[in-house]
Amino acid sequence: MSKRVYIQRYMLIIKKLQISGHATSEEINHFLTEQSELNDYDFTVSRRTLQRDLDEIRSIFDIDISFNFKTKTYELKEDEVHRSSNLRLVEALDIHYALNIAGKLSPYVFLENRQPQGTEHIHGLLHAIQNRWLVKFTHQPFWASESTKRLVAPYALKEFKNRWYVLASDSKDELIKTFGLDRLSDLEITKKHFTYPKDFQVNEYFRYCFGIIAPNGKEPQEIILSFDPEQGKYIKSLKLHDRQQTLVDNDDEFRIRLKLCITHDFIMELLSHGDTVKVIEPEELKVELRRIYTNALRQN
Repeated sequence: MSKRVYIQRYMLIIKKLQISGHATSEEINHFLTEQSELNDYDFTVSRRTLQRDLDEIRSIFDIDISFNFKTKTYELKEDEVHRSSNLRLVEALDIHYALNIAGKLSPYVFLENRQPQGTEHIHGLLHAIQNRWLVKFTHQPFWASESTKRLVAPYALKEFKNRWYVLASDSKDELIKTFGLDRLSDLEITKKHFTYPKDFQVNEYFRYCFGIIAPNGKEPQEIILSFDPEQGKYIKSLKLHDRQQTLVDNDDEFRIRLKLCITHDFIMELLSHGDTVKVIEPEELKVELRRIYTNALRQN
């Protein structure tokens, strides 16, 4: 049996528990039988093999599935459901295999026609981060005509709007910056070690940020936005920020409160919603949006 089939079976087990929350070994096997018919391959397993599969799922995806002796069911722990990085990996693989096995349906599936955004650098950068090695690369920002050579201490990788970025301390000025992976070339992992700052936490660093622009000394502000009811449904299902609070949700408006630093990324996001969003607070943000819209009108 190929590794591909093993991975597919692991994903099917996870999917079953995502759907129902818990299941007996018989219910899992029944689901695997149904999927076997769709995939033209026998995914059913013995109880012993199922236990080995659960161990592999824990090892590969870092997702813990426990057995409830009281109900005699396997359960996907609640905290595991919210570990988006793990389940997004499962989601990506699930889509890949679905398209692969449904080759005859591919004319009815339309994917975005876009080039990879520097993802070929992810493996090397993760290796450098884990081993605390400095990395060198050539960086070509969009706003500059010439590229620059950089030596940085990589701290973490971050995704935003289908692009990947490395968060790193630049040896030139020791400031923490984000570099787009699609703007990197000539990546070299050195054997020079760096010391990861003990008090630095990536989640805290971006706690009050939207996107990848760091606060750079800016203080977060309370932001209140009002969306029309239709757009509000999208904002409710796919939040602007994980700390978003709902203030009003009725037939007239969907109003939320955020605490964020007002950065270019956040302003661009608001502009993308057009006239479906109204800024209630703060005044500073209102003024900036008015300025942008006024300048846009002058160009037409």
